Amino acid sequence: MAALSLRYQIGAALALAVVAVAVCVHLGMTFLHVAPANTVSKKHSETIADWIYPEFEQNWKLFAPNPLQQNVSVQVRAEIRTPDGGSRTTGWYDLSAQDGRAIDGNPAPSHTQQNELRRAWDFFVATHDDDNRPVGMRGALSETYLRRIMAMRLDRADAAGPDGELARVQVRSRTTDVPPPSWSKEKVSGKPVYRVLPWWTLPEKESRGGIG
Repeated sequence: MAALSLRYQIGAALALAVVAVAVCVHLGMTFLHVAPANTVSKKHSETIADWIYPEFEQNWKLFAPNPLQQNVSVQVRAEIRTPDGGSRTTGWYDLSAQDGRAIDGNPAPSHTQQNELRRAWDFFVATHDDDNRPVGMRGALSETYLRRIMAMRLDRADAAGPDGELARVQVRSRTTDVPPPSWSKEKVSGKPVYRVLPWWTLPEKESRGGIG
């Protein structure tokens, strides 16, 4: 800092101040989100929710007395628009399996590989009923968030090929029960259960792997 001119010193100081304020605001919002309900969190609940969801949501299921006993795999397929005006449908891409392979054996997997897809699906399920209809104000937000992730992941996989373009995507989940240990007498079904969402048309920017 001392080697910089006065103008650059002022600029650097302002940048550091902005970063410090942003960090403090984020830590404060996160604290209010995870803390027990109080006067401040109740009064500013909408502001806190707008800041936290969906990217910064906290999940404490690791410490729940009843751990999750199901494997949920999120899969997607796409309808591709071809240059001759026709269309074709891809097979199902198992995105959860892709993330699992990226994490397996990796001592420091990324937060995105571990949580982005899983939390996006949890967010969708929490804001929709069993008929996939949105419940509450955050339903549309969860659809947009999940749809954008699908578009980006399909673009990375080059699902459309060199000349095609993503037109629509369809998401489904595949849920299977975790097999009980060998010493347990518990019986679970080995048959997967699917939840299939309707086709979503992609906005122009998303169809090219961007954000619409």
